[in-house]
Amino acid sequence: MTFSKLSEYLQKLEKTASRNEITQILAGLFKDASSGEIDKICYLVLGRVAPQYTGIEFNFAEKMMIRAIGYAYKKEIETVTEKFKNIGDLGDVAEKFAEQSKFKSKTSVSEVYDLLRKVAAEGGEKSQERKLTLIAELLSEVDPLSARYIARIPVGKLRLGFSDVSMMDALSVMEVGDKSARKKIEAAYNVFVDIGKIAQRIKKEGLTGVEKVDAEPGVPIRPSLAERLPSAEKIVEKMDGRFAVEPKLDGFRVQLHVWGSSDKREVKIFSRNLENVTHMYPDLVDAASKLHVKSGIFDGEAIGYNSKTGKFVPFQETVQRKRKYGIEEMAKSIPLKVFVFDSLFLNGKTLLTVPFRERRELMEKELGGEKGDIVLAQHHIVTEADKLRELFNNCIKDGLEGIVAKKLDAPYRAGGRGYHWVKFKKTTEGKITDTIDCVLMGAYRGRGKRAQFGLGAFLIGVPGKGEKYYSISRLGTGLSDEQFRQMYKEVEKLKVEDKPNTYEVDKEAEPDVWVRPQLVLEILADEISLSPRHTAGRDKSRGYSLRFPRLIRVRDDKNPDQATSVGEIAKLYKIQKG
Repeated sequence: MTFSKLSEYLQKLEKTASRNEITQILAGLFKDASSGEIDKICYLVLGRVAPQYTGIEFNFAEKMMIRAIGYAYKKEIETVTEKFKNIGDLGDVAEKFAEQSKFKSKTSVSEVYDLLRKVAAEGGEKSQERKLTLIAELLSEVDPLSARYIARIPVGKLRLGFSDVSMMDALSVMEVGDKSARKKIEAAYNVFVDIGKIAQRIKKEGLTGVEKVDAEPGVPIRPSLAERLPSAEKIVEKMDGRFAVEPKLDGFRVQLHVWGSSDKREVKIFSRNLENVTHMYPDLVDAASKLHVKSGIFDGEAIGYNSKTGKFVPFQETVQRKRKYGIEEMAKSIPLKVFVFDSLFLNGKTLLTVPFRERRELMEKELGGEKGDIVLAQHHIVTEADKLRELFNNCIKDGLEGIVAKKLDAPYRAGGRGYHWVKFKKTTEGKITDTIDCVLMGAYRGRGKRAQFGLGAFLIGVPGKGEKYYSISRLGTGLSDEQFRQMYKEVEKLKVEDKPNTYEVDKEAEPDVWVRPQLVLEILADEISLSPRHTAGRDKSRGYSLRFPRLIRVRDDKNPDQATSVGEIAKLYKIQKG
């Protein structure tokens, strides 16, 4: 396929906000693609050259693209800059200048992909100049429409309003004519989060190809998630009377991957949102490389501790370890300990379908003797509500969040939330049994004292079906001056001119400033109520709303699609009502 043909598809996608239309357009694109290029197309339509977990990024600023456009079309930098100020989109600027130039239109998708991949891989001395030259040469060789999208991709401005979710729907439509195969495709994706390779398997082997997908060290697995229940009695009832109980630590989720021979040990660490964070935790890399296993994928919680007292530190201190600079110094200041609570792959074999009791037995055999920075989580077998409450109270006394109850016969549900795991957290003063993770959607201008912060309140929402986000509350109280300043910086980074087409917001609740869906905020509220102003779960003109919401913290370890969903809000509301 020529990149010119791909650009025609991108133009169609850009022009529609309909989820069904997007799915149909993508399905048509995937049908036209060959098995040798469909993986590359999947990455490119997401504005990337590799899956997000690889950490491969362009690091190509808008100023660099302005220079590249100038070099490509022999225009003064000032001329390009002025055009950009007037138009506001570098892709449109490149397209305008390309219309005045000679160009070829037979450049293939693979050729464009290979060059963009080379740009992303460039590093070291004078790498920016080499990147600039490569982009300029490419722009000078393509047609105007292709130039539009080539200029947008490296600066992260492609954003067509869909994610891997829509692509899975489209792959199902491509293969069977409707979305009925989506669950099978998603099951494979949950275990192997590379939409390009999944698409390639389907293109080559049909749906039987994804049935063969399995866990592989180095490729993250979407984490299993817990449900909520309001009481110890309800948990005992749901767990069928005999289950495991483990502490719920107030740290951050990590997935440790270890493999390779003793002389060439490989270690990768992924966050809850599947970001490759290996370089941030050299102490954990060292500890993982010394584990007495041939290979393994371990699910765990990392938490900071005071090396003098041996006590855990608050989350606000633990999260300081997630950084790009000053890594070695912070590792000494706040050492981490990882408590492994599950094993997904061990010594060359997948454990995803193995019952939890067997996974635990294997972990005890392989990790039970570990005493360093990676240890096995505490584990108790419980049959009665009184014992569960006792363990819960002990965890709260130790400064932990609560407990997680686990069914002994349950497999690991990659990417799934269910009652195989149930979390029971510290009781709040209100009626809600848990905090709520919301997505920042926009901001309102500040008045009076808040004018000094630039913002006075924020619109927050939750994800729902079809990659949509629905408003659930206005957040304006309970923020410190420092939190307002932090939020102002976040809004400045994320603001966009128009309302994202994935947002469902009532006119009365529209903010002064829209932001793209990226920042997740952990919110504590007194209760979930119903309001005509908000759209989350709206029925008969009323949607869910949060009463007296307060900001607990920014959850930069979560993606927007990992925030509390509309469906989860409905369950919390039902629990609250009793």
